[in-house]
Amino acid sequence: MSATLSSEKSAAALRRSARVSLELLLVLLMATVVLWLLGRTWSVVWPLIVGLLLTTLTWPIARFLRNRGWRPAPAAALVTVLFLLVGSGIVALIAVPVASQSGQLADGVVEGIGRLRDWAAGPPLNISDAQITGAFDAAVDRIENSAGSVVTTAVTGVSTVFSGLVTAILAVFLMFFFLKDGPRFLPWLARQLPGRLAADVPVVAERCWNTLGSFVRSQAFVGLLDAVFIGIGLWILDVPLVLPLAVLTFVSAFVPIVGAVFAGFVAVLIALVSNGLTDALIVLAIIIAVQQLEGNVFQPMIQSRGLGLHAAVVLLAVTLGGSLAGVVGSLLAVPAAALIAVVWNYLREQLSDPGEGSERQDRAPDPEPAPGGPESDAPVPA
Repeated sequence: MSATLSSEKSAAALRRSARVSLELLLVLLMATVVLWLLGRTWSVVWPLIVGLLLTTLTWPIARFLRNRGWRPAPAAALVTVLFLLVGSGIVALIAVPVASQSGQLADGVVEGIGRLRDWAAGPPLNISDAQITGAFDAAVDRIENSAGSVVTTAVTGVSTVFSGLVTAILAVFLMFFFLKDGPRFLPWLARQLPGRLAADVPVVAERCWNTLGSFVRSQAFVGLLDAVFIGIGLWILDVPLVLPLAVLTFVSAFVPIVGAVFAGFVAVLIALVSNGLTDALIVLAIIIAVQQLEGNVFQPMIQSRGLGLHAAVVLLAVTLGGSLAGVVGSLLAVPAAALIAVVWNYLREQLSDPGEGSERQDRAPDPEPAPGGPESDAPVPA
């Protein structure tokens, strides 16, 4: 005999479901408002984020100088000047090879397209010349039909370059101030907040800073190792644009999983159109070997604490960030997900039973000294 549903329990379940749904809608509404505000103030937020990321890279040098008796302002100024010199040198080293080998690369691309066309015409694809010609004609017609937007595209490109230059200048200035005054932030923040927030917010900010710094520095070092090993392989094979490809490998390391695939694809494509299929396969083998070495040796050694994120979460975060904000979203997706995880873990600690929380703290690794506290002066910029 089947049991009869209780009207009171059903009504209570519906009321609870409605209340939870309303609370979720309010949370989503708040998140939407925050994202909208970020979009409206992006011209200020983006330089702030870039400056913060640059600070995580340069802070160890500034801390070393300050521990040796340097005043905050001279230490920050020296680190900023060194950063500008190194950055300018890297840009110059990239621009010169690209300019000198651009013609060779263009000829190689044309030749590579011809080879791909011959390969597509044979088995197993057996695509006829008429189909290939029709596809090319359609592409040419589309370009001709959109020729009227060339001026608009050029103006947009100039505006983008100018905006990027302004962002870079602001980020460098912000990096200087973060290096100089960052350690004062947490004590100041604690004095501005009331009640329990004066203790909770600085702790969360400290953990976010430690996580962000660990991610940026470890990814930078791992990316440097990848760039060196892959660059040596490309140099031995005499593949053109070795230095730009190595720099691309380094930059792509800041986008886990997806960045490595993209940089490897570009390197293999350049090797294919310039050196042929054999060298392209060798480059592919080198990239796979270096990536395996990174995942099994470099990453565990360098990034001992890690981000606490599953590989699937990292992949989904990069995909979502790229779909929402393009390249910028892909770059910021993983750090943002890691910071969200830090906040969520702290909330879980505060909402857990005292016994569970103490056991979790016993299992957790010792936290790093608090930035701005008595044992450390690591900056947590505003």
